[in-house]
Amino acid sequence: MKKISVIGAGAWGTALAMVASRAGCDVTLQAREVEVVASINKAHENTVYLPGFSLPSEIRATTDPHDATRNADAVLLVTPAQHIRAMASTLSSTLTRKTPVIVCAKGIEQNSSALMSEVIADVLPGSILAILSGPTFAAEVAADLPTAVTLACADGALGEALTRYLATPHFRIYRSDDVIGAEIGGAVKNVLAIACGVVEGRNMGDNTRAALITRGLAEIVRLGRAKGAKAESLMGLAGIGDLTLTCNALQSRNFSLGVALGEGRALDDILGERNSVAEGVFTAASVTDLAKDLGVDAPICAAVNGILNSGADIDETIAGLLSRPFTSETV
Repeated sequence: MKKISVIGAGAWGTALAMVASRAGCDVTLQAREVEVVASINKAHENTVYLPGFSLPSEIRATTDPHDATRNADAVLLVTPAQHIRAMASTLSSTLTRKTPVIVCAKGIEQNSSALMSEVIADVLPGSILAILSGPTFAAEVAADLPTAVTLACADGALGEALTRYLATPHFRIYRSDDVIGAEIGGAVKNVLAIACGVVEGRNMGDNTRAALITRGLAEIVRLGRAKGAKAESLMGLAGIGDLTLTCNALQSRNFSLGVALGEGRALDDILGERNSVAEGVFTAASVTDLAKDLGVDAPICAAVNGILNSGADIDETIAGLLSRPFTSETV
């Protein structure tokens, strides 16, 4: 498993390509933009999405996903969650069922409310799947700072093999067999991070954010268990670990977007300034729909969805959450 293909050359995809190269793999990185490919191949830097970091000269970039994945031993899908279906469809003529597909995007598909594993099962039936998730900022991974992640895979032997070939002393991989748990934790925390950002932007204090994180974790656990996840998985890196990181740092695209919303800025203006994707913006409606379908109470996610997609007033939304009936903490 030495030939690794990374599909998606945003900040996270580029950082993962660096990890795989450091681990001794032969890495091909696919990007949509010609200028990104040229920058990586000539200057060994992704000047668009991850400037300031020198990439190993062995990493090869291409715009062609078929070229990137041909004869690959494993494929890391790092395109935004809402584009995973289209990219998987594109790759269906190149990938074999024996090629492991590691989804590194965190989100739930709009309209279908499908998890990424369900999207892959639909588009690439019979493929070998793993989910890579956990508390990760791309810049810190690129800088080779110590990081720990969850690799969720139903196939234990594959999980061990991927760990053996992708892990480094500073990129520690912890294996799990709970694919759904890793997906739910990674997707829902993006929505909750926007909520925490709004609280920060409204100067509501650390107590409020701590309460929001904790009650948000309750929503993650309820939704995860209803979907078939193990509650204990959500106490790990892909659950509370990722939630804690994303809800407390301006490096988080979702948290910083929430801060800007809380300060009174318009969503379209915020998004117009960015070349990166805040997955929570697109996942908020999907999480809310999925929770309704499963009969799960997820008031914080629903509140974020209302603000993002229905023009709900922020102060009225906060007041609505604070006026909910008192109940048991374990409900």
